[in-house]
Amino acid sequence: MSRRHRPARPGGRPPPRGGGRTVNAPAVASAPGKLLLAGEYAVLEPGRPAVVMAVDRYVTVTAGPPEHAEVELVTDLLDHPVGLRRGPHGLAVCDERDAGHLAGALVHLAAVVDTVDRLCTESGRGRVPVRLTVCSDLHQHGVKVGLGSSGAVTVAAVRALGDYLGIPLSGEERFRLGMLAGVTVDAGPSGADLAAATWRSLVLYRSPDRDALLGRLRAHGVLETLNAPWPGLSVRILPVPAGVSVHPGWTGRAASTGARIGRLRRTGWRGGDDHRRFLLDSERITTQMAEAVRRDEAPALLAAVRDARLLLGELDRRTGLGISTPLLTALCRTAREAGGEAKPSGAGGGDCGIALLPAGVSVEGLHRRWTEAGIVPLALRPCAPHGSPQIPSDVPYTPAPRTIR
Repeated sequence: MSRRHRPARPGGRPPPRGGGRTVNAPAVASAPGKLLLAGEYAVLEPGRPAVVMAVDRYVTVTAGPPEHAEVELVTDLLDHPVGLRRGPHGLAVCDERDAGHLAGALVHLAAVVDTVDRLCTESGRGRVPVRLTVCSDLHQHGVKVGLGSSGAVTVAAVRALGDYLGIPLSGEERFRLGMLAGVTVDAGPSGADLAAATWRSLVLYRSPDRDALLGRLRAHGVLETLNAPWPGLSVRILPVPAGVSVHPGWTGRAASTGARIGRLRRTGWRGGDDHRRFLLDSERITTQMAEAVRRDEAPALLAAVRDARLLLGELDRRTGLGISTPLLTALCRTAREAGGEAKPSGAGGGDCGIALLPAGVSVEGLHRRWTEAGIVPLALRPCAPHGSPQIPSDVPYTPAPRTIR
């Protein structure tokens, strides 16, 4: 896609390239998308579990020297680079015509730059001019398909920017920095997409208290919050099961996770008896799914997918969130008729569903029926664990951070 280049306006001129420091070589990092297998909505509560799978579609971020402004953000969703300047209250656009992008398509990318800037300042490092360029495989013709693009771009940007600045970050620290950047945008999402993108694996994930993180971040800064205990957070790497095959389908309709979370909060459902029962049922189903995955027991795994779908259906009936749609219903029904199980993946209302078939069962008939119904089969595979911590299967992994200096 062609891009137009705008000259930076007065006040947006960068200092000499590198700010008087040696300019580092460009750094490139990628992070995968995700599919949620169980735990939707429950994982929003601190310490509650979800099973989330990293899949082999990626966001790639390149960090390098800028051309016109102190900070430049480039994405394949926009037709021109957006120049930013650093100010006492964070990043601001050089051209007011780009203000909407900073709160829209670039919001997560800008949050990463701002969070890493604060880390550099607090740890005695200088801030360096930078250009971040994003290329994504997590869209279909410019429309997101529900694969956790914001989480993937956050994780890839943290790694690329850290490498470019010469900041050594462990996987734990990249996840934590990504989470801190994310809560400055919206403290609602659980961070499950960040965990899948960071560890590139099938993960049993329990979320930290994001409101508490945001409060601590505002009171004590990035460095202190990064190294503090995060109650509720747990990550356990799971093996990719061999007894089933995984088949996502896209409904052709984008859905907003944040919007549905907001609607759920406004229903008054949270904190009531129904909510408490939902959390207990989700905990049971998600734990059973993780155990079935660990043991590679296909019947138990398919049963857990079924139970997770039924639980989401009950939540939908009680709250009117619109989790189920006609196409998601058709996706699940045809998967069951093919001998497998399926469910919406994520917040529902559009985006993706995910079907699991017993190993050896042909998917051709299912894909044909999906296509006839207007569902787009997505050619995705689970990511094999890559650079993941080796964790005993019976001991949850809770990150123990190192101090960054």
